[in-house]
Amino acid sequence: MRAARGAALAALLLASRGAMAAEVDGEALAAWWGIPFAGMLLSIALMPLLAAKIWHHHYGKIALGWALAFMLPYAVLAGPGAAGGALVHTLVAEYLPFIILLTALFTAAGGIYVRGNLHGSPALNTGLMAVGAVLASLMGTTGASMLLIRPLIRANDNRKHVVHVIVFFIFIVSNAGGSLTPLGDPPLFLGFLKGVSFFWTVQHIFPETLFLVGTLLVLFYAIDTYWYRKEGVLPQDPTPDTARFGVDGAINFLPLAAVVGLVLMSGTWKPGIAYDVAGTPVELQALVRDAGLIVVTFVSLAITPKAVREANQFSWAPMQEVAKLFIGIFVTMVPVLAMLKAGEAGAFAAVTRAVTGADGQPLPWAYFWFSGSLSSFLDNAPTYLVFFNLAGGDPQVLMTTLASTLAAISAGSVFMGANTYIGNAPNFMVKAIAEDRGIRMPSFFGYMAWSGAILIPLFIAMTFIWFR
Repeated sequence: MRAARGAALAALLLASRGAMAAEVDGEALAAWWGIPFAGMLLSIALMPLLAAKIWHHHYGKIALGWALAFMLPYAVLAGPGAAGGALVHTLVAEYLPFIILLTALFTAAGGIYVRGNLHGSPALNTGLMAVGAVLASLMGTTGASMLLIRPLIRANDNRKHVVHVIVFFIFIVSNAGGSLTPLGDPPLFLGFLKGVSFFWTVQHIFPETLFLVGTLLVLFYAIDTYWYRKEGVLPQDPTPDTARFGVDGAINFLPLAAVVGLVLMSGTWKPGIAYDVAGTPVELQALVRDAGLIVVTFVSLAITPKAVREANQFSWAPMQEVAKLFIGIFVTMVPVLAMLKAGEAGAFAAVTRAVTGADGQPLPWAYFWFSGSLSSFLDNAPTYLVFFNLAGGDPQVLMTTLASTLAAISAGSVFMGANTYIGNAPNFMVKAIAEDRGIRMPSFFGYMAWSGAILIPLFIAMTFIWFR
């Protein structure tokens, strides 16, 4: 991954020239520091439409260019050491754990091949998504998405109109289904690390999740039934079904279970040992988790027969695309998150004022929409933390007196990650896998048209029912 190697090299060069400082001072930054992040988003949105060939061959270089568009001016302003410290922090504390976890889930799930008499009828598609929604809170939205997207695509490969199937899969399995436990989505896991009870979310946002997932399943069934009856299926199935249903590579459920166990371990085992990496403390449990995930990845590759991955049409291309693009996203969003974290003293002070009522109390509806809207474009995990701390940061108070506020932050961060391709990592991975299989997915703004028409009205209804 050239973009990642280039960013790491830049960090080492900057580190050698001054003292490191991992924290970016959001109070010292003007709003225009968010331009590289806006440029990164617009590149993802527009270049596949306006310059598809250039984008396809050079998107990694473009992502690195936007990352440098922030890092180089910041090095001039704050000094090379401070810039290097910020970059090392982003890589070591955020990007590398993110990519290592995704790679482990992508590899293990990609070694499981579901064979059998799978035909993409509305009932089968809806059933797969319902199962995926349940699995998402048990093995994470990424794990459930990577496990089920390939059999879903294969089941529908003799249908003409399948874009809506992938879009609803992203809505339901890659996002909404992961809202009930800390295993489901990274924001909730960060809340768990901050002291939120493991079962708090299922106790407090289960009705919202049931409403959203249930409504989406009903809408999908109606839309899929319409297209199924209108178009029928192709006379020749590109992937004829085998006579007997079964799972090849089922041994990869063990690596998947190991991933879940390692993630839980990193949140419950607190040895109190940390190592300083250029100003960024890295805790022992995080090192053990990431090392274990790397081992799991190689074990999955070793124990999976080559024929199973070939049958699954396993390819590294989707993972490479995510790794290259998200290094640009992670680096360019550093100043944006820092300005939000600065609260009233930062360039985005209006956000702080907007989520607080005249009596000084938090407004649940505002927390729902602001945490959700920002999670649609920023990484939803640090966005969750920004609003968690903005609401006081005391887990005991947030779980009791301010339970409605914490529920709003949790729901907004998880549910609204479905609003864009970059709102949650599995969104982009599912898109990349679908395109790798020849499905022409909507553009960045085309996808937002889907989410705006379907999800936003549901979020408005949820606001009046639960977050007033």
